[in-house]
Amino acid sequence: MTYNQIRARLIEQDSNFRQFALAKGYDPRTVTQTVARWAGSETLPNGRIAFSIMRDLSKQIGTELIPGLLAHPFAQAC
Repeated sequence: MTYNQIRARLIEQDSNFRQFALAKGYDPRTVTQTVARWAGSETLPNGRIAFSIMRDLSKQIGTELIPGLLAHPFAQAC
């Protein structure tokens, strides 16, 4: 999914990146930067925070944003 597709899914749920970030305890700027960097990627994020953001966003919108993200052992740990 692209950045704008993810944004649209959040809007459908009456949310946005800022509200998502504050609800999950992330910095809003970090969320937008992470999504801009990793949206549409075929590789998993290297950092813990980026991985967690993409995992939580995947769960929030109900679609796996990066193939294999939710099946990864670290996604199951939290």
